[in-house]
Parts: sequence; C-alpha cells; structure tokens
Amino acid sequence: MRAMLLKAPRQPLVMTEIARPEPGPGQVLVAVRACGVCRTDLHVLDGELPEPKLPLVLGHEIVGNVAERGEGVKQFGMGDRVGIPWLGYTCGSCKYCRSGSENLCDRAAFTGYGLDGGYAEYTIADQRYCFPVVGEYSDAEAAPLLCAGLIGYRSLCAAGDAERLGIYGFGAAAHIVTQVARHQGRKVYAFTRPGDSDGQKFARNLGAVWAADSTTPPPEALDAAIIFAPVGALVPTALRATVKGGTIVCAGIHMSDIPSFPYAILWGERHIRSVANLTRRDGTEFLALAPRVPVRTEIERFPFSEANEALSRLRSGQVRGAAVLVMGSSVDGKPRP
Repeated sequence: MRAMLLKAPRQPLVMTEIARPEPGPGQVLVAVRACGVCRTDLHVLDGELPEPKLPLVLGHEIVGNVAERGEGVKQFGMGDRVGIPWLGYTCGSCKYCRSGSENLCDRAAFTGYGLDGGYAEYTIADQRYCFPVVGEYSDAEAAPLLCAGLIGYRSLCAAGDAERLGIYGFGAAAHIVTQVARHQGRKVYAFTRPGDSDGQKFARNLGAVWAADSTTPPPEALDAAIIFAPVGALVPTALRATVKGGTIVCAGIHMSDIPSFPYAILWGERHIRSVANLTRRDGTEFLALAPRVPVRTEIERFPFSEANEALSRLRSGQVRGAAVLVMGSSVDGKPRP
C-alpha cells in the first residue's frame, strides 16, 4: 500500500510503498477514506513530542471502512464505517483505567504516534478503540470530529458551566467547540493571532459574540477560557481576562513554556488545568451530540499525496477550520487513478 511516511523528525513526509498490515486478534483493517490533519501531527513532525515510533505513519482523525477483520472481532462488520481517534490502546487495569481516566494510562498507545495512523491507504486499529461513524457527514466532514471535536468537547466540559467563554487560537477544535458552546447557550469570545481579520470574521460567522486578536482584552470578564494555541504566554493573558473562580483550560498536547506571572492574577481561586488525550466515553458522548447541534465542519480537502502541503498550510495559519486528506480522490471529489 502507499503511505506518507515520516522517517525522521523535522523531515518532509515521503510517499512510500509499504506492506499492507494484517489485523491480529481483536483488530480491524480499515481502508482509509479521509484523515484529518491535526496540530499534534505537526508537534510529532517537528520533534516536539518525544520518541515517536519511526518510521511512522501520522494521522489520528481517521474515517474509513472495515476491509478485514481479525479473529474475535464482533463489534464491526465488513464495510462498516468507523472512526479511529488518537487513543489507540490502554492497559485496562491500572488505577487510571479502573477509575474512568483511561486517558492518563501510563501504558496507553496513540494513533499516529506510537501506532501507525491514517496518512496511508490502510491502517490497523483495535476494535475497542474505534467508533461507529453514522449520519449524514461525508468521510471528510466527519474526520475532524475524531480529534478536534473530541478534544474540544473534553475541554468544554473542563471549563464547567462558564457562560462567558474565551477561546484562544481559532483553528479546527475552536470552530467545532464554538458551535457546541453556542448550542448550550454560552457566549463565545474568540481570540486569534494578531492580524488575522479573516479568522475573526470566521469566528463571528460561527456565533462568537466578539472576536479580536489575543493582545486585546475582551469587553467583559470571562468565566473560563480554553487555550488551543500552543503558546504558553497566553496563560497569564487569559488569567487577566478571567473572573475570580474562573478556569483556564490548556487544551493542547504541547505548549511553549509558560512565563512567570504575578500571583495576583491567579489569586481569587482561579484555576489552571490541562486536558490530556481523550476517553472512549468522550467519543461516545460527542459523536452522539454533534449531529444534534448540528456541528458543521469547515474543511479544506487535500489529495493524500499533498500531506506536506497541508501540514505547511496548517503551520502558517492558512487553513480555515480543518485540513483533511482525502484518499483516492482529488480536492474536488473526483476519482483519481
């Protein structure tokens, strides 16, 4: 099969012919139809996340169809459409797994990091860590729900019942969580990188009541803020914008160092917390909620062979919503040889 392979950090992906994997007991072989391009992929590519499996197939926002079933697979039938997320395995027996916090399992394995992912024509996944993908979403539209949607949903839950919600970094996750927050009756205040007037307009079109760059204070104090941008300096910025008792949720898997800040902006029982990975419960809840909102994913399609271009555009902030690799199709959906 063909795969866009990462052979070493900080090097472009290379189109390579590799052996098609065979599913073991409890595993499914999935013919990949679409795979979202996530900022976590950039962190792996750029060497900001340590010790990835190498060589590696990136990608953990995977939508495809079951092409082969390993021994004992009962959860999915041949041809079923499934989604494969970041969380690919947990031990099931540690204190975290037993307490409902499997996202913190020390022996967890992650798709597109320690396990080969979806920048390929086929991928293998444990049936227990796949989700059925039903409803009217196309494959490409559904792909960002598998990470941007799930991490956004977990971050929103971590923000509590905040009525006035700030969102720093208006990318794939933010554009999804804004729709969910508005559905729940919250007011969203969007913060973009300086000079990104198009991003601010995009946020307002999705229901944000206010949008400006991250150097601008909001017109009223926030009850909570979610930081999707991997910029540690935004933590004290968000603290200054948040009421006493408010929560700052750091939603990325990687962030630059947080600079020192005066205790006065933390005082008043403000909270800073991170969101790490996801649980299968997050997936079940969010994938049931998304069509009820309904969440509409704004996507930019790229042919599978243009994964490097998609990553480059994501890095430079040129993607509105989410970038998605489409397997076996061109960007206009017409079949390719």
